[in-house]
Amino acid sequence: SISISMRSGVKQIDRVVSYIPWVCIQIEPSNKRVRPLSRVSSLANLISPSKNGAVRRFGQTIQNMSLRGDSKSPGTSLKSCSKAAGPTPPKRRNSTLWSETLDVHQKSTFSTKEIKRQEAIHELSRGEQDLIEDLQMARKAYHDPMLKLSIMTEEELTHIFGDLDSYIPLHEDLLDKLAKGTGPNGTVGQIGQIVVDWLPGLNAYRDYCSNQLAAKALLDQKKQDRKVQDFLQRCLESPFSRKLDLWSFLDIPRSRLVKYPLLLREILRHTPPDHPDVPCLEKAISIIQGVLSDINMRKGESESQYYINKLEYLDDRQRDPLIDNCKTLLCHGELRNKSGSKLHVFLFSELLVLTRPVTRHERSCYQVYRQPLPIRDLALEDLQDGDVRMGGSFRGAFSQGEKAKNVFRVTSLDPTHGQSHTLQVNDVFHKQQWLNCLRSAIDAQPQQQRAPLRHQHNEATTMTRAKRRSSVVSMSDMVGEGADENVWHQVGEPILGCKGTETLPASGSSSKIKREWRRGTQRRRKETGV
Repeated sequence: SISISMRSGVKQIDRVVSYIPWVCIQIEPSNKRVRPLSRVSSLANLISPSKNGAVRRFGQTIQNMSLRGDSKSPGTSLKSCSKAAGPTPPKRRNSTLWSETLDVHQKSTFSTKEIKRQEAIHELSRGEQDLIEDLQMARKAYHDPMLKLSIMTEEELTHIFGDLDSYIPLHEDLLDKLAKGTGPNGTVGQIGQIVVDWLPGLNAYRDYCSNQLAAKALLDQKKQDRKVQDFLQRCLESPFSRKLDLWSFLDIPRSRLVKYPLLLREILRHTPPDHPDVPCLEKAISIIQGVLSDINMRKGESESQYYINKLEYLDDRQRDPLIDNCKTLLCHGELRNKSGSKLHVFLFSELLVLTRPVTRHERSCYQVYRQPLPIRDLALEDLQDGDVRMGGSFRGAFSQGEKAKNVFRVTSLDPTHGQSHTLQVNDVFHKQQWLNCLRSAIDAQPQQQRAPLRHQHNEATTMTRAKRRSSVVSMSDMVGEGADENVWHQVGEPILGCKGTETLPASGSSSKIKREWRRGTQRRRKETGV
């Protein structure tokens, strides 16, 4: 017999099984270990308030299990019933190839090159259908519920989602044209003129792509709200999301745009040279490249203005008038200066701006560090690994700093600025990226503006070197006249032929040592009359 332990007591019945958390089943002998079953979320769905009703339902459960599989052992049946239902698998996209829709006889009527051409056209068509579904999903599963549940305001949602609905008819139009151009055998004869007429409509994405940076920043800010985070997490765990977050859906149009040149080149590659589509496809590739170039330019201007608005000046004199002419942000990222401090550096088309990230009233911004450097005044130096030592002066006084890797130096040729910054990058790849961007920005400046500054810089360097040489000559004369053996040639270098081999105190020495050295020098000069 099977004994059932319940909170209300122990009852004996002939054939009973249960599936509730506080019911344990024992197979005699009763001294065996009790095996608990899995939990369920609600008892109300499994047992009624009436004890008789509960026992009657237990009997029905075991009868149904016996009818489903008599050959299975009770232990096996109970184990299978105790397993919790797994998560619903994510929705999968249709990945059927065009050639898989043909039977053997139809497939034999096409050449291998034609099959590959139709496969490329089919991939274009299927991608349009997927894009339409994703745009509709972003609206129905994210935008509308968040608006209805007041998770975000309508203004915030408009700022994040843009005009996604307006782009759906654009892609539906291409699908309709491809469907009309498809013959009875399932092939698209000529696609070149279709895409030539359709591609200019993609200019509608200029505003959407230009707003992406600000939209992403607002979405990240709203994710700090617990209601927003909870809603987005529930959507992420749902099958319709395909394990993609909201931003992945919002970024799909941009990623789709950059695929059009690749898709068109693939179609052209499998098109015979004498096919009438060849000139139209070449024209279509040129059109889409122009569209992407225009979108990238607009996006760059928007990104540049976004970060310019986030700059914070400690002094109005820090604001260089050239900042208003910066239309492109060539490169930006976190670097370290020679003292090891983290800086966020922006390379605009006209200025190099060094900043420190700060937060003001829960708003992230960038505090300008030193005076921005005009690109026309900039000199770039690629430093080899180990050429310089990084670290602060206090640290360098004891360890002489650490040999740095991935370092470069930018210097202002304008003597009024007098700035030179040694900057360190995380790795070789990012260093090369910075060097390439800096060289491109410098080369883009008019040479007639850089020539006078470079001439002034060279003159200043020459004068400095001349002063150093004259000081060396005067000291050499003093040595020739029988000056004291402790008169020094240069900092850290003894005079050759002198009896002493002492050197000046190191730059990291304490001020007390330096004062003692100066006093000793002055005393010896009085004694020798020099």
